[in-house]
Amino acid sequence: MTCYRLIVHLICGLLPLSLHAQERPFKSLLTEIDRSIDSSQTYVNKRNQRISLLRSQYAEAATDGIRYDVSFRLYEEYKPFINDSAIFFLNQCISTATRMKWFDKADECRAWLALRCSNTGMYDESLAVLERIDASQLKGASLGVYYFAYTHVYGELAYYTRLDDMRKFYGDKSALYRRHMLAVLPKWDNNRMQTLELELMNAKRYQESMSVNDEWLRHVKRGTHPYALVAMYRYLEYKNVNDTTRMMRWLAESVLTDIRNGVMDQGSMWEMANQLMVMGDVDRAYRYISFMSDCAAKFGSRQRMTQISPLLAAIARQYKAESEHNFHQLMLTLGIISVMALLLLASLFYVNRQRRRLADARDNLSKSNDKLFDLNTQLSELNHQLKASNGKLLDANRVKEEYVGRFMRLCSSYVDRLDDFRRKVNRLVKNHQYNELHDLTHSSQFKDQELDELYANFDSAFLHLFPNFVDAFNAMLRPEERVVLSDKLRLNTTIRIFALIRLGIDDSSKIAEFLHYSVNTIYNYRARVKNGTICDRDTFEEKVKNIGGTEATELITPSNDKA
Repeated sequence: MTCYRLIVHLICGLLPLSLHAQERPFKSLLTEIDRSIDSSQTYVNKRNQRISLLRSQYAEAATDGIRYDVSFRLYEEYKPFINDSAIFFLNQCISTATRMKWFDKADECRAWLALRCSNTGMYDESLAVLERIDASQLKGASLGVYYFAYTHVYGELAYYTRLDDMRKFYGDKSALYRRHMLAVLPKWDNNRMQTLELELMNAKRYQESMSVNDEWLRHVKRGTHPYALVAMYRYLEYKNVNDTTRMMRWLAESVLTDIRNGVMDQGSMWEMANQLMVMGDVDRAYRYISFMSDCAAKFGSRQRMTQISPLLAAIARQYKAESEHNFHQLMLTLGIISVMALLLLASLFYVNRQRRRLADARDNLSKSNDKLFDLNTQLSELNHQLKASNGKLLDANRVKEEYVGRFMRLCSSYVDRLDDFRRKVNRLVKNHQYNELHDLTHSSQFKDQELDELYANFDSAFLHLFPNFVDAFNAMLRPEERVVLSDKLRLNTTIRIFALIRLGIDDSSKIAEFLHYSVNTIYNYRARVKNGTICDRDTFEEKVKNIGGTEATELITPSNDKA
């Protein structure tokens, strides 16, 4: 049952994989994934275009029959994209079907709605929806969907409960509905094939489960969601037999296909980030899990956010370990230089002593002094480089420690707020206060408050790290172009853009994503500021990146001395 739950979490929303995954090198697939992430907005725009077209058809629908068909197609488009919208159009299907007295179609849509609820952690809602279904009106595939929804929600409850007797109760319920589902679904139905292969894998009958996967693969169309499910199961098949080469290639293909289809429910990306962490590729794992976090926020799934948080914490610990390793390497280098300095002092003493004792060897001593001067020059340059490197390291460590600490506190705060929100929603549902619940979830005030707090947090951290940044920034601009802050504790948009550049984030698309502006707006801000500079506009941003480096080192050194 545990294996069943894990697989359900991983495969939700997957899209097509390539049939030739085993023929493509894993490293080249990772490179393609990186490029696809950079172009991900293009793929999202394609899905939005399809949705816009369907919404136009929905608005212009002349009959309820057409309206029902378009609503269901909108649900299928939104299912891996935005969960709330998928639920909305399922409810539209139910309303339309009920109005037309298509009670069997209305109940089938309720079964899909229950599955949507259980996929996103709304188990009580899922069971409540299923209890409203008259199963006697359902036949064939529609009845199979009904049984599959019960199988899924009871499997979820069995996985998450901490009571042994309840786990057995839910597990038995899930197994019962699974048997009913297998009995009524058509032979090549995707839910039936998925469940059958899963049972064989749980029983460790891997040869038979792979045969089922082969048959399933031949009956699905490439580029469709069922094809993606088959491919994901193929990854699990190879993982069960420890064929790491093939399993990683299939997983990479899964991730690549998700991105190129504009999928927001990135289940395979989470698995890929975990695998990359095990392989030691921490930077890529961090990039992938950050991308998945952005997608999960748009999709609106509690499970995905729960999966992401532990992995982000593990990546932060790995970065800290690497930072400590680099510090130890620096200390070793300092030790070697100290020994060399002592040897140099000994050489000086010996040379001076020899000069006093060997007055007749003045010419040779002069040559030795020339060599000694060269050594002193090299040592001075080395010390200068060491001070510069030490300053950069202290600056980088200071920034990392500040932002990692604030990140952990912010994550903890978000967890508490999500839990408060969950309890509040649960209380409203229990009290049947649906209007209040709708007002609570419909308003964007919560998002605006969180964004304002995020920017305030960022401003506070940045001004703490670089207190003289605004003055130094204005010093590079003409007087009429200088920025005046209305609140010295808060940055405006212009300063915030160049604050991100100072932290190393100079990609306009990433800056736009963080500040919730368009890329063109960010370009315009940057161009306008560079047009007002008193220095070379081509090197302006590089000079911004160096603001505060030396000052930060001077600020940190006294604190360390006091400690």
